[in-house]
Formats: sequence, structure tokens, C-alpha cells
Amino acid sequence: MIQTGSSIHRFYLYVVHHPLVSSSLVLTALLLIGLLLQNLSPDFDWPSYGVMCLFYSAMFYVGSRSGKRRENLSDKKEVEEMILAGRSLPLGLALFTMTATWVGGGFINGTAESVAVDGLAWAQAPWGYALSLIFGGVFLAKKMRSYNFSTLLDPISDRYGDRMTALLYIPALLGEVFWTGAVLTALGTTFGSILGIDFNLAIILSALIAITYTAIGGMRAVANTDVLQLGILIVGLWLTIPFLIPDGQSLGGLYGSYKTEMGPLANFFPPLDGWKDANWGDSYFLWWDSALLLIFGGIPWHVYFQRVLSSQNGHVARWLSIGAGGLCIVAAAPAVIIGMIGATTNWSALGLDGPEVSAVVLPYVLKNMAPALIAIVGLGALASAVMSSADSSILSASSLGAWNVYRPFFAKGDHGKIPRVIKRLIWIVGIAATLIALQVKSVYALWFLCSDFVYCILFPQLILALFDKKTNVIGSLTGFVVALFLRLGGGEAVLGIPTFLPYPMISEDGIVNFPFRTTTMLSSLMTIMIVSRLTQRLSPPRPLVKREVSP
Repeated sequence: MIQTGSSIHRFYLYVVHHPLVSSSLVLTALLLIGLLLQNLSPDFDWPSYGVMCLFYSAMFYVGSRSGKRRENLSDKKEVEEMILAGRSLPLGLALFTMTATWVGGGFINGTAESVAVDGLAWAQAPWGYALSLIFGGVFLAKKMRSYNFSTLLDPISDRYGDRMTALLYIPALLGEVFWTGAVLTALGTTFGSILGIDFNLAIILSALIAITYTAIGGMRAVANTDVLQLGILIVGLWLTIPFLIPDGQSLGGLYGSYKTEMGPLANFFPPLDGWKDANWGDSYFLWWDSALLLIFGGIPWHVYFQRVLSSQNGHVARWLSIGAGGLCIVAAAPAVIIGMIGATTNWSALGLDGPEVSAVVLPYVLKNMAPALIAIVGLGALASAVMSSADSSILSASSLGAWNVYRPFFAKGDHGKIPRVIKRLIWIVGIAATLIALQVKSVYALWFLCSDFVYCILFPQLILALFDKKTNVIGSLTGFVVALFLRLGGGEAVLGIPTFLPYPMISEDGIVNFPFRTTTMLSSLMTIMIVSRLTQRLSPPRPLVKREVSP
């Protein structure tokens, strides 16, 4: 056992100190896998696969090279370097990594899927998450950074204690794992369509590369790769648009055809009195519930606050968040256009059957309507989107577990063990997300569920921990129980949970149109406030504590 462990450690050090050699080995291994796949799949596309291999080896090189920056540091400083890049990210780098994290495969593929299948009105995520970044920047980012917190859960730990924090880690963990599963699913469907390889194999290969360089380089590796990934994403997707729009048709003409196809659902927003509109009815209330979920459910993520807390100061933290909101819209626009193309194209006239499942709308359009070279460019853009979100979420969940669960209960002040725990959790979380991705059918459904959990349970806990000095652990626990009961009572088809509470406005197909998610969030928030004030003597409120930054 000791010899095996020593060998693994020596190999890890070799990778860190020789990233060019190790990335070359990755490239060689991927090319050998390609030779095997060529014999197994008649539809295998070597040019596209070769681009993927080059992209992955480049990501591995940039990520593993970042691990060299953590040598000769104290234990506490090494932890800070790994999870927060030493709190040294400048505005430009922080802006890129924040945007790249949100604009993932689920964001891009899910937007195209929703536009093509449900209409532009239900493609709420691009502007919803953009607003969440702007609101987070205006109201929360500077305060979180000024207290020098290390994670999203630190203010909750100050107010409610370590045990309550460990409990609230569960929805935070599930949100990150589901998010990672969604983006890996997006990549699997994309690669499977364009490369002609098995979806599951594409998911496994992508996850393996992202997990490995994240474990080696930590937050700095994620930030550095995000710069390259976001550039490829935005440029690559926008380059495909002129080749996808039918000849002689403008963007205005495309939208006109789309509006004819989708009717009222082609509008960005429902009418103000939508509940009176026969086209909307009770679904109008579901629309608002979903919109509020995305706007405020996009805030209480550690993958978001990890970038806020990694910034140089509170001013940078605020503006990187606001700026990323604008960039999210720019990055989402090509996916919206491709979704419209997918909805308006007469596939039978082209001799095609159309996408088999909704999750492959974007890669299907790329493969069948763009020249081969342009399809490869689009492939690289989507791969960038997926990797930028997958590595961020894996590191985020692992950092939370090590800092807010392992450290207070098991480390006993020994920071030297935390980096090793983070690396192990990176593999555990990454594998769990991969297993989920192998079972998922819809990118958008899983992606939407991510914000659902954190909106209903974590959002009220975080807001009150930061801004209500009278909240206590009893109120927090009671609010958690109320939120869990009310949210699960509305059912969840993705997880196979039936509706067991008699909410109004339930459609014939079992969809709860009543805004029960927002009702759940508000009920939890009010419960925490009221119960905390009634139990002040039993559990006196605890203040937030400003941390000292490691020298």
C-alpha cells in the first residue's frame, strides 16, 4: 500500500512539474482511443475527433501547469491558493472565469433546446441567470469579499454553527452535482452527434480530463483554462451563425418564420394579464415562478461565490459579477438563433428525420446544416462551454465539503490535510456527476433542477445569515424543514418524486402551475425570521466574523 501510494504521489509530482510531457501523453492516449473507435463505429469522424483531442490536451496542459504555483507554501496558504487562487484574481481574469462558469454546456445546449421545443418565452435561463449575476454583484458580492469568507457557507456557519452548515451542505452539493451532470450530458449528446461516437464514452472521456486537471491545479487551473475556454466559446459559436442561416434570409426573417411556427410562445415574455390569455392560462404563474427561481436561485452557489471571494478586493468582486451578467447574454445569443433554426427547418425536405431527442437540437443543427469545418468549430465551442462549467462545479462542491464539513469536524486545526481531502472529493464528486449524466434524458430539465434546490432551501438561509442579525440556529433548522417539505410536496419528475401536497392549478399531465417554489422560498424565509425571534433566549443570535487573510 505504501509503495503504491508513493508511486501515485511521484506520478502526480511528475505531472505537475512536466505539464508539456503529461499533456502529450493525454493526446497520445486519446488518439489511440480514436483508432479503436474507428474500427467500432462506421460513422466515426476523424477530423472532428482530432480537434477534440487537441482541445483536451491543451486544456490539460494549461490546467496542470497551474499546479506549479503552489510550491513552498504554508498549509493554510496552500488551502487558500487551491480553493481561492490566493485571493489574487484581477478584474479581467475574474470576469472571464465567472462568465465561463455560467455559460456552460447546459446553458448553451439547454437554451437551444428550450427555444426549439418550448418557445422563446420559456428560454428564461439566459436573461434569468444574467440578472442573478447583476443582483448578486450589487447586493452581495462586496459584503462577502469584505468579510474574507472562504466559501458560500461561511456566513451560515457564523450564524447557525457547524452542524447546521453541514446539513445545508447537502442541497449545495446536490445543486453542484446536478449542474455538472447537466453540462456533461450536453457534451455527450454533442460529441455523439458530431463525432459519431457513443454518448456515454464522450461523457466519460470529458469528465476524466476535467477531473484530473482540476485536482492538479485547483482554482487557479480552473480560472486559467476558463480564459481560453470562454474565448473559444464566444468566437466559435458566433462564427457558425452565418453558415447556419438559410440563404437569403436575415435574422429578422428567421424570427418571422419562428413566430409563425411558435405563435405567442415566440415572444420573450408573456402578456401582463397572461392568466386571462387562452394561450397561457395557469402556466402564466408557472412562468413567473420559474423566472424568479432562475434570478434568485442563481445567486446562492459556491461556484459563483468562489470567484467573488477569489477576487483582489470588494470593488473587483462587485464589477466582475455585473460584467459577467452582460457577457452571458452575448454568449447565449447564438444558441437562441440556432434554436430558432432548429424549430423552423423542414427536416423532411432535407431528407432527414430531425433530432431524435430535444437535448441534441444544437449539435444536430451544426452537423446537418453547417459545412464540416464550421461544425468542427462549433464542436470546439461547445466543448469549451462544458469544460468551463464542469471543472468549476466539481471544485466548488469539493471545496465546500473540505472547508465546511471536514475542517470543523475532522481536521482539528490541521490545514495540511485539507488539500488532500479536496483532491479526493474532486474525484468523488466528479464520478458522481458522471454517473448522473449517463442517466439523464433532458439537459434543460436537469439544469433547471439545479437552481430549484438552491432557490427553495439555500437562498433564504444565505440572505438572512448576511442581513438579519436576529436569526439563530433554531430558526434556520425550522426553515430548512419547512422548505424541504413544501418543495418535495410539489413533486419532481426528474427524480421520480410524485406530488403529495394539494397545490392548486395542477394540470392533467401532473404539472403544478401554482408558484409553489417561490411560495416555498418565502415560507422558509418567514419561518426563519419568526422562529428566530421567538427563540432568542434559547439560542442567542451569533454575529458574522471577519476573517484575517493569510500573509
